[in-house]
Amino acid sequence: MSEPGALRMRIALLGREVAKFGVVGGLGVLVNLVVFNLVRHTTELPVVRASLIATIVAIAFNYVGFRYFTYRDRDKSGRTKEMTLFLLFSLVGMVIENGILYAATYGLGWNSPLASNFFKFFGIGVATLFRFWSYRTWVFRALPAKEAVQTAESFLEQAEPVAPRQARRRQPDHV
Repeated sequence: MSEPGALRMRIALLGREVAKFGVVGGLGVLVNLVVFNLVRHTTELPVVRASLIATIVAIAFNYVGFRYFTYRDRDKSGRTKEMTLFLLFSLVGMVIENGILYAATYGLGWNSPLASNFFKFFGIGVATLFRFWSYRTWVFRALPAKEAVQTAESFLEQAEPVAPRQARRRQPDHV
């Protein structure tokens, strides 16, 4: 494949990955904000604690979406390591997200429902940039090309050959 063709293919694959990440992430943001507002308005918990609960629920939702939708084709051999790294990077993202909300609420005194939702959403956006980079780089790693080829070959070896059966159907009966 030519270099420009390979570059176009890599850009197209990255575009699809970003789109899938966006779908799961968008639903995760919705879960995060709904849980945040539900906890905030139905309990006496302070804003940042309500946000932490919402972030934890969204992290669980996102793991399932990323593992089984966005990165379903990625290496699955080290689930314990994958989950540990996912939780570690999610924790860093949670600190970024809620640190922004904390600074706005307690540092600047912006504690109205509108301000809280704005800074919660802004914090999610900043943390999402970090999460995208870290998840694709460290957590849901692409299979090395050699392993991907071996996996595909073993799958093909296990499948029943289709071509010989079709060839038998096409052969005329000899009289």
